[in-house]
Amino acid sequence: MAHRFLSPTNRFSARFAFIFTVSLSCTYLCYSIIFCRSTIMTNQGYDEKRCPPSRNAGGKKLLGKLEDCALLDARSALEESRDRRGSSDVRDQSKTPASSGSHSTELKLKNMSVAQRYGNKKLPNALIVGVKKGGTRAVLEFIRIHPDVRALGTEPHFFDRNYDRGLDWYRGLMPRTLDSQITLEKTPSYFVTREAPRRISSMSHETKLIIVVRNPVTRAISDYTQTLSKKPDIPTFEELAFKNRSLGLVDTSWNAIRIGMYILHLENWLQYFRLSQMHFVSGERLITDPAGEMGRVQDFLGLKRIITDKHFYFNRTKGFPCLKKPESSSQPRCLGKSKGRTHVQIDQEVIEQLREFYRPFNVKFYETVGQDFRWD
Repeated sequence: MAHRFLSPTNRFSARFAFIFTVSLSCTYLCYSIIFCRSTIMTNQGYDEKRCPPSRNAGGKKLLGKLEDCALLDARSALEESRDRRGSSDVRDQSKTPASSGSHSTELKLKNMSVAQRYGNKKLPNALIVGVKKGGTRAVLEFIRIHPDVRALGTEPHFFDRNYDRGLDWYRGLMPRTLDSQITLEKTPSYFVTREAPRRISSMSHETKLIIVVRNPVTRAISDYTQTLSKKPDIPTFEELAFKNRSLGLVDTSWNAIRIGMYILHLENWLQYFRLSQMHFVSGERLITDPAGEMGRVQDFLGLKRIITDKHFYFNRTKGFPCLKKPESSSQPRCLGKSKGRTHVQIDQEVIEQLREFYRPFNVKFYETVGQDFRWD
């Protein structure tokens, strides 16, 4: 009612002031929206520039930065997936709200984060392929204290018993490793498995092979002692070792004897691998000089010599070296009760007959590998 008492001039001024105020408010609102959008885009661009160009960059210092970038990318993908899912829901209200695309993206995000923190599961760079009762477990336990080595603790028997399960199954058994670390596994029966060299070569021509060898007579007695502990009713060592002891005919079909004929098995491996890809560890020197033998293993694997004399002490009860107490443990690390068994007493004449049998095989083995293991 108040406008009836205003003059025409005052009424025009009031309308003009009202329109001007509304226009100014709209202009301010538009500029605010544009400015906020620009700021968001700039920050997104900055985040993208902060990320390194390669997600596979090595080095522990990059892990935190890589994870941040991976999370940004994955979150963006997740948001896009949710937007697509929302559009789909509008078109079809009967569909479930969660989509396989969103689940897959979330799973990738989780896997990406795990990989950057702990590494990836990779096929092994090196294998301890033999020999049984030679000292393979000791080599594995000693080398795995190196920070650049991750080793599978159990024997997977992939290349002899489980090959039909496929390489993906085999890779899944491996520990996670960073790019700078070596993946290692040991199965000593590989050395005497005829198909193993070809199968390992098919996996990688560059695989490094560690072979722990020991006086074949001592090895056979140790093998028999282990079997006897599990099967007390088996025949005597002499009965199994000879077809005819009086004639000195050794039974090479008995696995405990055949394993020690190292040169026969090595010739099979040399059809698929260069001798330079193999490293032979002396089972005897592993007991008397563990640091020296492990130093040569580290050299062969291209590792810095970190495992030294300070890591070992000699356990007189077991008769072999053990690892000294780690800082994180109250007990030293020694091989289990199944290691260091007292061997079955074998007649000295039987031992001499077996030494004579193995001598020509040993000599050819020494010549081939370029080492004299002094077993004679």
